Amino acid sequence: MFNIISKTKYAYMLSITLTVLSLASLAVWGLKFGIDFTGGTEMEIRFANATPANQEVVETLTNLNLNSLTVQGKGADALLLSYASVEDSVNQNVWKSINEKYPDATQLKADYRDSSVSSELKNKSLWALFWAAAGIMAFIAWAFRKVSRPVASWKYGAGAVIALLHDVLITIGAFSIFGHFRGVEVGIPFIAALLTILGFSVHDTIVVYDRTRENLLKGSSKESFPDVVNRSLNETLVRSINTSMTVIITLLSLYIFGGESIQNFALALLIGVTFGTYSSIFIASALLVTSYEMQEKSR
Repeated sequence: MFNIISKTKYAYMLSITLTVLSLASLAVWGLKFGIDFTGGTEMEIRFANATPANQEVVETLTNLNLNSLTVQGKGADALLLSYASVEDSVNQNVWKSINEKYPDATQLKADYRDSSVSSELKNKSLWALFWAAAGIMAFIAWAFRKVSRPVASWKYGAGAVIALLHDVLITIGAFSIFGHFRGVEVGIPFIAALLTILGFSVHDTIVVYDRTRENLLKGSSKESFPDVVNRSLNETLVRSINTSMTVIITLLSLYIFGGESIQNFALALLIGVTFGTYSSIFIASALLVTSYEMQEKSR
């Protein structure tokens, strides 16, 4: 049996380091928001002949210096252009450049996203993350109300939420770095990925907590709380790793073969699920033991 709890200080050091780096990246560089959050234009174009490659269209529009330009395939014969501008003159220049290079092209639509609506969407996304975390904490505290000793039931919920925030913050920090060095933008799919990470990570944590609850209720009173937690981690370790690996392999396939439109979504989930598994094993339960040890010292 592995003594996982004995490695707590190393796990804390790694997590604190990554969290500080993530916060520093956000403070210095922030996130590179896409038009979901900044406002802009989406232009759909159909091609009568062969549809050009996405990169070819980007090169065609390079001289216009469009901010947040992305090109995605839509169906077999159309492309969707997105860029951070709602000015008619800019849209006319975009269409002119496309039409000159591809005379067979037809503009199907040009939709505008207002920046004030995008700002409201950003606020709602933050509230969605907040209420999801708060709901998870409240539910776990209620579910573990029968094991209020040797640590209070609310500490299970607090430990799970701290681990969740750790996973989400590291993922956001990674995308802050990607945004600065590689121009990776975040939009609504990124928020969906963060909410998915919350759900997956807490699922793993609850499995460990539930086994801890069973062992506390059925075990001997002579076994110390840290030993109970460590035994519970070992009993669920293989299951947690196997479950996570199947998800990670699927996400790797999506990232490699899923195409440009889904790559960033898959990348966010890859980072979040990986650190979610790590935090479920090394952080969430360790926080319970740390809380117990502080409680015992105060006595």
